[in-house]
Amino acid sequence: MTTTPSNPVPLGMPQPPAPEYPAEVRERLEADAREVIARYPDSRSALLPLLHLVQAEEGYVTRTGMAFCAEMLDLTTAEVTAVATFYTMYRRKPSGDYQVGVCTNTLCAVMGGDAIFDELKAHLGVGNDETTPDGAVTLEHIECNAACDFAPVVMVNWEFFDNQTPESAKRLVDDLRAGRPVAPTRGAPLCTYQETSRILAGFPDTREGAVEASGGAGHASLTGLRIAKGEAPGRVVRPRDGAHPEEAPQPGSQHLSSHDAPQETAASDPEHPAGPVAPPSPGHHPSSGPSGTRDDSTDKEGE
Repeated sequence: MTTTPSNPVPLGMPQPPAPEYPAEVRERLEADAREVIARYPDSRSALLPLLHLVQAEEGYVTRTGMAFCAEMLDLTTAEVTAVATFYTMYRRKPSGDYQVGVCTNTLCAVMGGDAIFDELKAHLGVGNDETTPDGAVTLEHIECNAACDFAPVVMVNWEFFDNQTPESAKRLVDDLRAGRPVAPTRGAPLCTYQETSRILAGFPDTREGAVEASGGAGHASLTGLRIAKGEAPGRVVRPRDGAHPEEAPQPGSQHLSSHDAPQETAASDPEHPAGPVAPPSPGHHPSSGPSGTRDDSTDKEGE
């Protein structure tokens, strides 16, 4: 589609065909694509990993990449485009080496995710789905990182950075832009977005120790599973008067959720005790005012 400076709305004019990959690039991609396609009884099932494969080539899914996928799978470019535009994991424009995603879904938002996202936008000078001028960081909000017990969470190229604050998140992106080493809270060491895309296409991560470092879910995430299997006591949060020995965290639980700490609640505040609500006095109508006189304004409105 073409646009004009005075009219940014697409005019419906057809674009020229997507350019071809250079011969040596296409030869390499075809060999990789055949390896991917061979994993599936129906070649169409290989579309998602093939989109990751072409994304690994240029850092985003180009028109050339979509045309390549369509040709390899005997699909139309419209069919490939429909898939590439549906999933947010496929970039549609050039992006940074590090995709920094801030969870702004409900729990992360109330725990500080919204504040982190706003601080990073101001700190980096970019908006949602925009890239810093140096091409290092693309910032975006994510609806859920599936790590609610470590909220607020930031992900970099799909690796977890748990229990973040605005200050720690700003240090994180500064380190990424400066090329300083950054270690995720959980998961494999960071690599570039293009390298991550190739791994997601199903090719092995050949970095020494990367697979062993991948790890798994944290202690808080696995507590319910351990209780169900009878491997842990039936309590998720420690009692406020201190944990009993048999309810101590399981080995390997270094990354405890911030929610495990005692919180100030009505139940723990003597000045604002919690308790059952007193039953209404005889003859008291729920809509009565302080003097017990019934307020009929609601009834009149409904008449």
